[in-house]
Amino acid sequence: MSSLPYVQPAILADALSALSQQRLVPLAGGTDFYPARVGQPVADGILDLSRLTDLCGLSTSVSGWRLGALTTWSALRRAPLPAALCALQRVAAEVGGVQIQNAGTVGGNLCNASPAADGVPALLALDAQVELQSVRGTRTMPLGQFILGNRRTARAPDELLTAVLLPHSGAHTRSTFHKLGARRYLVISVLMVAARLDLDDSGRVAAAAVAVGACSEVAQRLPLLEQRLAGRRLDAALREVPHAHDLAALTPRSDVRASAAYRRDAALTLVRRALGALCDE
Repeated sequence: MSSLPYVQPAILADALSALSQQRLVPLAGGTDFYPARVGQPVADGILDLSRLTDLCGLSTSVSGWRLGALTTWSALRRAPLPAALCALQRVAAEVGGVQIQNAGTVGGNLCNASPAADGVPALLALDAQVELQSVRGTRTMPLGQFILGNRRTARAPDELLTAVLLPHSGAHTRSTFHKLGARRYLVISVLMVAARLDLDDSGRVAAAAVAVGACSEVAQRLPLLEQRLAGRRLDAALREVPHAHDLAALTPRSDVRASAAYRRDAALTLVRRALGALCDE
């Protein structure tokens, strides 16, 4: 048998060059890559990203936050982020267990494109964009355009997802994330909900974002609900605004974790619970 290529570049330029010359699977934390291949030989050439330290960590600028694609969930959990990004830090505290959080990366969670990827709803609600680089150049796109379906993304074979970009939020922005599973840690989500509220100086909702995961092939925002939340005062009545018709665009499926009917009913409960939590802060 011919040996498969294994490339471990030390700088991004070398990684992009390798991708431009041969088909390789980028490998970050491996928390999805290895479980999907238990009992099977690795059939792909590997691009080991573990030495690309420039793709780790967080930084801020006038335009917003930049999360390096190789930033681990543990690093994100410990980062001094503003309250507006609370949803993302709640994800970091609940994705997998401590071992998964130490190895798994933000970029890997997105590129794996699982319908149950915990990071996607929170990043959708935070209006995230992804940065893709290749030897051909750099491009950015909204996260909602990057994930195309179950295990499918808009990443070209010669591209690397190098960063997640988040806009700065207002002083009165708050966000949250709620996950439903058989237990809190080390479990694939039955469904997830992330919510963000931008408040004006009078305490009314200037803009809202609500996203639901594991209830469609791709996590979905709820634009009808977001429109109806705008202009409302932040009080206990806000949690009663969502109704079943707000979730009509979701297409939950039945599997070993839950039935479609249960997911649809639980999604409404979790959306209301997320809005209630934001009211209680």
